[in-house]
Amino acid sequence: MRILLSLAVLTAPAFAGSHVLDRPVDQGPPNVPEFQPAFPEQTRAPALAAPGEVATEVIASGLEHPWGIAALPDGGYLVTERAGRLRMIGADGQLGAAIEGVPDVVDMQQGGMLDVTVAEDFAETRRVWLTYAKPMGFGRSATAAATGVLSADGARLDEVRDIWVQTPASLIPAHFGSRILIVDGVAWITTGDRFTDGNRVLAQDVDNGYGKVIRVGADGSLPDDNPFAGQGDAAGAVWSLGHRNVQGLAVRPGTGEVWTMEHGPRGGDELNLIAPGGNYGWPVVSYGENYSGTSVGSGVERADGFIEPRYYWDPVIAPGGFVFYDGDLFDWQGDFVGSSLNPGGMVRLTMEGDRVTGEARYLPDVGRVRDVEIAGDGALIVLTDAPDGEVLRVTPR
Repeated sequence: MRILLSLAVLTAPAFAGSHVLDRPVDQGPPNVPEFQPAFPEQTRAPALAAPGEVATEVIASGLEHPWGIAALPDGGYLVTERAGRLRMIGADGQLGAAIEGVPDVVDMQQGGMLDVTVAEDFAETRRVWLTYAKPMGFGRSATAAATGVLSADGARLDEVRDIWVQTPASLIPAHFGSRILIVDGVAWITTGDRFTDGNRVLAQDVDNGYGKVIRVGADGSLPDDNPFAGQGDAAGAVWSLGHRNVQGLAVRPGTGEVWTMEHGPRGGDELNLIAPGGNYGWPVVSYGENYSGTSVGSGVERADGFIEPRYYWDPVIAPGGFVFYDGDLFDWQGDFVGSSLNPGGMVRLTMEGDRVTGEARYLPDVGRVRDVEIAGDGALIVLTDAPDGEVLRVTPR
């Protein structure tokens, strides 16, 4: 089996906690230098002085643009491929055939099979949830979340049904989001703004599914305690609004806090602490700019009524999935560990409360990383987004 060694951008002989340098990690100049953070270390936090080194082992390869992964109780994994497949990886690393019975997807541009998660009692129920780009007819698509039961032999998904479907459907196969987590019988689902100027303004309205964090029952029911309950089915599923393209989602252990990570435009990727009914500003304000170099929305980075990101990156890291580390293998307890599509690799943030105190970068040579999860033994599991994508096991070196 192939073993790769990868150094952090700044290395030292031990994983030494939160000691930091007097400069940020090397990342190049910001795209919008005139925008200033709202509070200290909201961006370009000091680099960790002793981030440590990691070893990387290939668990599985030959995956076509893997997008999401979920750990199974037996040490194996379920992994999605954007082209529309769900596959099982055994505890021995054996990659299974495509699982039958999954929903049809729109496999176009950013669309396809997206995230996967399993029930806490999966060993008994075999319950699985997926997010995907759902075909809606006449060239349109919607971000959707579905659930089903995995057969005992892992070959088929049965009893498949949608628990939430984004409205309205769109002709644009981009900015679908979409992560999903199941916590205490509630499904958290993230979406994107569907990219175009005409679509993205809908992120500011609660009566649609664009640019939102969605909260529904794991069975698709609408919770009575959602912030816009009683304002119609679309609004009744909304937990927060004003997002661009949310592809990271995690609940912070021991707190119940819901955090997201979303793609900014040219600059302005965000790490957000999600509040019920909170408005995060897109596309009125942003710490980035349009790809053309023109200003986003109002042309300012912040305004009254919008919640500030707890951290932002300019230039971007192009984020995917992330976790708050709670394993025993790394001395990183409580740290944010997230994925980067551009420039690629893995990003770690140390935190005190809801403030970032330091940053480090890892795996600069593995390419686009789409998701990060935690194995049962505390190793980090990383997905590389490529035509011949890999599942990597990352451990301290």
